Amino acid sequence: MEYKIIPMGEGTWRIEDGHVRFFLLVGTKRALLIDSGISVCNAKEIAQSLTDLPVELLNTHADMDHVRSNEEFDAFYMHPEEEANYRRGGRKGTLLPVVDGDVLDLGERELKVIHLPGHTPGSIAILDVKNRVLISGDPIQEHGRIFMFGEHRNMPAYVESLKRLVQFADTFDEIWPSHADIPIKPEVIPKLIAGAEAILAGEVPGVPMEMHGRQIHLYDLGFTAFLCD
Repeated sequence: MEYKIIPMGEGTWRIEDGHVRFFLLVGTKRALLIDSGISVCNAKEIAQSLTDLPVELLNTHADMDHVRSNEEFDAFYMHPEEEANYRRGGRKGTLLPVVDGDVLDLGERELKVIHLPGHTPGSIAILDVKNRVLISGDPIQEHGRIFMFGEHRNMPAYVESLKRLVQFADTFDEIWPSHADIPIKPEVIPKLIAGAEAILAGEVPGVPMEMHGRQIHLYDLGFTAFLCD
């Protein structure tokens, strides 16, 4: 499967892997791979082609399109509330827990963990403090489809997570999601909150469709869409 490596600034790359992307951030002491793709099975090898520093792995969450190359690593950072989702697929490796407020220092580059439950229980975003960028995983998208169907999705928790994220909005200028448009502006967050609340209130018509063998509904908000039970 072909992939594309795209520079995003000094010591920063995104790897486009089909419909998903993952990121490499490099500090002065170590590098961090954020997610490990869906099609590639050599994300670590790709990362090591870009830096001589040791590469570690953090997962924004455990959905299958974010963890394909995890087996290259003996250990990985992940929110502990995501472990059940991760192990459900029989995946191995040592989980190094990170929780809301934790800071990973790559060497003159601090990355702050922000817990965003809803899309999954252990979904997290990563704030690149110095560069004022939020790497958001799946919960924030523009012109994409946010998956909110299945047993571990929780729309009310999703809304509360985004409401809490608003208080961080003055700390980042751009959002880099795992899917759809990149970059996007923080102004999309209030729009997502309003849209999700309208769906919960029954104010947005849902279009029935089938995905992954189950019947769901598509809620099109114009600027993005939600897929819900």
